[in-house]
Parts: sequence; structure tokens; C-alpha cells
Amino acid sequence: MEKRHACGAVLAAALLAIGSAAKADSSREDFLKSAIKGDNSEIRLGELAAKNGSRPAVREFGQTLVADHAKAKTQAARVARQLGVDVPSGAMLKADAEYVKLKVLSGRSFDREFVGYMIRDHQQDIHDFTAFARTHKGPVGDLAQMQLPTLKKHLRLAEDLMRP
Repeated sequence: MEKRHACGAVLAAALLAIGSAAKADSSREDFLKSAIKGDNSEIRLGELAAKNGSRPAVREFGQTLVADHAKAKTQAARVARQLGVDVPSGAMLKADAEYVKLKVLSGRSFDREFVGYMIRDHQQDIHDFTAFARTHKGPVGDLAQMQLPTLKKHLRLAEDLMRP
């Protein structure tokens, strides 16, 4: 009888460990996919800003976003492939909605909307990447930590563009 309880306890512990590992894998996969979709979003919005920004500084910021997020996407996609995670080609839904909004704007209205979105988006990204890096080890946690300085740089650039 005691052996049966001991085996049951061992089995329960093993199932919990498997469940925790599966949850960690899912969390890691979700984060990677979200990060890559975020990069796709920033590249697309950056290209639009580089073309439609009314001020040279906004167009330059758009080009910076394209270059930096293309590099970040390459890094994230490499980690995803190493872990057997599919690399998404789409963008974030909120970024698609923002793109539609920006397509009909021009001049100062475009610049103000674009920069405001970039501030909000990068604040959220910094929060998410910081939390993930703090709670996850290994290649995905390292990736999140490695990309934080670039996200913080983008936030500073966007905030500077909001100043008169």
C-alpha cells in the first residue's frame, strides 16, 4: 500500500514537472512569435514613416526602425529555428490597425500619430521584454535581454521627436 502511494506521488510530481516544462516551452514559443511579429510590424510602420513623414527627423527615425528591427528579426528568427519554432511572417493586429490609420494621414498629423504610437508601443515592449528576460533563462531570455537596449533607444528617439 505504501509503495502504491509513493509511486502515485512520484507520478504526480513527474506530471507536474512535464506540465511546467510544456508551459515554459509554450511561453518561450509565444514570446518568440510575438517578438518576430513585433519586428515585422516595426519594419512595416518604419517604411511608411520613412516615406510619409513630414519632418526629416521622423523619416530618419522610420529608417532606424527598419534597420534595427530587421536585425532583431534576424536574431529572433535564428533562435526560433534552433528551437524548432515556426517564424511568423505577419504583423501584430494592433500594428495593422495603426498602419491603416496612418495611411490616410499626412503632414503633422501623420508625424504626431506615428510618434505617439511608437512611444506607447516601445513602452509596452520594454515592459514585456524586461519581464521575460527576468523570468526566463536560456536563448530566448538572452535574446530578450539583448534586444532591450535597442528598444530603449527607440523609445528615447520617439520621445525626443515629441518635443517641440
